[in-house]
Amino acid sequence: MTRQLERIDRIEDLERLYAMPGAPALRKVATRLTPLYRKWIMTSKFCVLSTVGPEGTDASPRGDEGPVVQELDPGRLAIPDWRGNNRLDSLRNIVRDGRVSLMFMVPGSNNVVRVNGTAWLTVEDELRARFGTKGRLPATVIVIDIAEIYTQCARALMRAGLWSGQDDTGALPTVGQILAEMTDGEEGGAPYDEAWDARAAKTMW
Repeated sequence: MTRQLERIDRIEDLERLYAMPGAPALRKVATRLTPLYRKWIMTSKFCVLSTVGPEGTDASPRGDEGPVVQELDPGRLAIPDWRGNNRLDSLRNIVRDGRVSLMFMVPGSNNVVRVNGTAWLTVEDELRARFGTKGRLPATVIVIDIAEIYTQCARALMRAGLWSGQDDTGALPTVGQILAEMTDGEEGGAPYDEAWDARAAKTMW
């Protein structure tokens, strides 16, 4: 029998377990792009987009060859929605509940810059054209109205040794193996993995 775990149900009980946040943790928050926050975010080619909807939450990796987002103005960012698996989890959530969070990362830096705000989708031709790559345009563009920007403590990435150069991929199951497991061998397996690189190259944009 699984033991019933103790739950924390009150904010007061939670706060008693932690110290008060230091002044720097509170004073580093901006509500618009500052010159240095702009420089950091425009260096990032990768972020994680988190959304919420009626069915629950979703977190989606987003990456690009250059900056993963573009600045529309100091209070607004835009992300192209390039080709993926067409589940549209993040996009469905944004249409129904615009609350989003983004975590921007740069290889080699243990710091993370976080953005919280409200998002919406557009198919405006002029905005899609700003992201044109290799003759292709994103199907939609996600526009984020910034509520707050701040840096995240570096300890998590330091603990994980994320940029240590250690290669753990040999111990990982492949996507083909996972797909075969989920479909009782009807799909996936080695043929899926062997075809992936060529398939991705044709459908990157």
